[in-house]
Amino acid sequence: MSYEFCYWPGIQGRGEFVRLALEQAGAAYVDVARGTEEDGQGVAAMRAVLADDAFTTPPFAPPSLKAGDGIVKHVAAILLFLGDRHDIVPKNVAHRLWAHQLQLSVTDFVQEIHDAHRPIANALYYEEQKSESARRTEHFLSARVPKYLGFVEAAIARNPANSEFVIGDAPSYPDLSFFQLVAGLRYAFPKAMARIEPDYPKIAALHDTIAALPRIAAYLSSDRRIPFNEHGVFRHYPELDA
Repeated sequence: MSYEFCYWPGIQGRGEFVRLALEQAGAAYVDVARGTEEDGQGVAAMRAVLADDAFTTPPFAPPSLKAGDGIVKHVAAILLFLGDRHDIVPKNVAHRLWAHQLQLSVTDFVQEIHDAHRPIANALYYEEQKSESARRTEHFLSARVPKYLGFVEAAIARNPANSEFVIGDAPSYPDLSFFQLVAGLRYAFPKAMARIEPDYPKIAALHDTIAALPRIAAYLSSDRRIPFNEHGVFRHYPELDA
């Protein structure tokens, strides 16, 4: 099956967690909004998919994944769906549930990352809430980042398979998401991560292992991987990187 993936062009954002899973799964997909109008794609085509009245469970906003006549919304739900279909999560029911719980924790963390530069309102530009962002980010880097990274570090250490991954002895979609978290935090807060990251060697090693997976490595070196920039979730504002 070829999927139609709906997310905003020009940014990694929350959609990148889905893109990584699709790439590792070797799944055929169209990144609808990044295509051209001549090919029947682009932002207008994405909006048309999301507004399709045929869906009895309509999407609220991107990211969404159209699969056949159905559509799946929200990153964690999309990854739950893809994990079962493409062997990027163990078949064991307890493992699948654990993977989903881990991904929901990623969702929480991503919201906190976003709120470091948007602490007051999404409708306001960063420049309109800089003082609040500075105060929020100071706490975020000193308390919240260590808390989340410590949780992931402990989860990897407690894996009964005693592997470098978080579940079993093979990469699963939470591992891909942890890679993206580390990569994004390194971009947004290089100075802070240089100080924080040595305390969490397992998640740092996981990042490097995922980056070296053949399909992921090919994706990262391709033009399908949108560079980090100051329009997505992970944004580098030097004045916040303490």
